[in-house]
Amino acid sequence: MNSLDAIHAALKKISLWAVWVAGLALLLSALMVTVDVFFRKFFSMTMSGSDEISGYVFAASTTWAYSYCLLNRSNVRIDVLYNFLRPTVRAVLDVIGIALLLYYMSYLTVKAYGVFWTSWTGNSVSTTTLLTPLWIPQLAWFGGLLLFVITLSFLLLYTLISLLRGDVDRVRRLAGARSTEEEITQETHGLDISLNPELAAHAGDSNSNKPDSRGAN
Repeated sequence: MNSLDAIHAALKKISLWAVWVAGLALLLSALMVTVDVFFRKFFSMTMSGSDEISGYVFAASTTWAYSYCLLNRSNVRIDVLYNFLRPTVRAVLDVIGIALLLYYMSYLTVKAYGVFWTSWTGNSVSTTTLLTPLWIPQLAWFGGLLLFVITLSFLLLYTLISLLRGDVDRVRRLAGARSTEEEITQETHGLDISLNPELAAHAGDSNSNKPDSRGAN
C-alpha cells in the first residue's frame, strides 16, 4: 500500500498545482474584464475579446479543479440515507460511486477529444474578431478532463483494493462523504476555532442563561 499512498500523494500535489494555475488564470481574466469595463466607462474604449477569453478560461479552469475536489472530498454528496448505513455498506457505495463517475467522465473525455481533434484537423476558428483557433481552449479543457479520468481510475483501484482487504476506514478517507465534524474543521481551518464538545456545550448553557433583552424591554 506504500506505493499507492505515494501515488495518491503525488496526485494531490499535481491537482493542487493545477488548481493554483487555474485560479491564477481566472484572476487574470477577471482583471482583464475589469480593465475593459473601466475603459468602456471612462474612455469609451473596449478591449475586444475579453468576454470571449474569460469564457474559455472559465471552462478550462473548471475541469482542472475536478481532481482537487475529488481527492479532497469536496464534491457535493447527497448523504441523507448514507450516514445511517453501516460502514461496510457505505464503503461499497463509495466504490460504486467512483466507478459510475469514472464511466461517465471517460465517455465525456472521449467526446471532448473528438471535439478537439476536429478543430485541430479542420483549423477551426471562433466566429469573432479574435478568430481564436478553437483547438487551444479545447485542448486545455480536454487536459483537465483527462487528469480527472486518470485520478478517478487510480482512486477506483485504490478504494477497491482497500475494500477487498476489509479496510473500510481507508475507503472512507479516500472517497467517503465528509462527516459533520470534518466539514466544520474544513470550514473553520485557520480561524483558530476549537471543536471541543464540552466547551461548545458550556458556551451553549451560558448563552441560554443570559437574560433576553427583548423581553426586558
